[in-house]
Amino acid sequence: MKPLSFVIITYNRPADMLELARNIAELDGAAELLEEVIVVNNASTSDYADVRTYISQHPEIPFRYLDAPENLGVARGRNFAIRQGRAPILIMLDDDAELKAPDSLYQLLEAFSTAATERPVAIVSFKVLYHSTGEMQRNAFPHKQFDRHFNKSFLETSYYAGGAHAVTRSAIEAVGLYPEDFFYGMEEYDLSYRLIEAGYAITYSDKVVMLHKESPLGRSPHRDKVRMMWVNKCKVAWRYLPVLYFLSTAIMWSVEYLRQTGGDLNGWLSGWRAVTTIPGKQARTPVGSSAMAYLRKTKARLWY
Repeated sequence: MKPLSFVIITYNRPADMLELARNIAELDGAAELLEEVIVVNNASTSDYADVRTYISQHPEIPFRYLDAPENLGVARGRNFAIRQGRAPILIMLDDDAELKAPDSLYQLLEAFSTAATERPVAIVSFKVLYHSTGEMQRNAFPHKQFDRHFNKSFLETSYYAGGAHAVTRSAIEAVGLYPEDFFYGMEEYDLSYRLIEAGYAITYSDKVVMLHKESPLGRSPHRDKVRMMWVNKCKVAWRYLPVLYFLSTAIMWSVEYLRQTGGDLNGWLSGWRAVTTIPGKQARTPVGSSAMAYLRKTKARLWY
């Protein structure tokens, strides 16, 4: 079996997906190292005929184009794709991305094999640059203390960039898939805490660089997505952290919701209704002392 698989969930961006397919096919060692390239059309309404044609014209690259039965969201979409694959390492990219260097696959394997950590490495998070400017994307860096760490080549951390990372299949099999009740947002934190609790490390390496086609100005967040992020982050805090962090997360994210939505009170009330039901619906499986020590060592932001 070859060591690597790509997992890409695509959302109404056929032109970007076509460019990414070409980028993958042109990587050094693609035919030798890739067990599969899994492309999941997440119930898109766009026409992906050009993508399917390109895939059919390149049988030397193990593309697998799959149609999801419905819009599965981010977490369930990733789970759907993960279940289709077999390779030991899964590379998860956004569909509006490309890998910068031709030798990225080899660099990724080296990043896993040479990481200086006491724990086995479950995830390598990539360096992300804006495609248009070459500047580093701050909100894709897997540490909240960006100014302190951004120029490091390697970093042991507590979470990762969801659309720019690779994860070992053995780690996924050890702790389980993404939470199926998360349609959008914060699923990376849920998996991160379970991996850390199970004794794994999460790392960042600049050996693999992803070019992201998102504008440096960012995207205007839809209020429903911001509310889902708020509620899901509260679920994560309730499940895995001391109760104090659940309370602080609920309060501080409620303020952040108002800030990002220009004071949407109806959505704010809806978010609070969902948050207040979490203790009655969600089981608590708080991480132990070893995991908390790891989180503190890596300076994880726990309050929100």
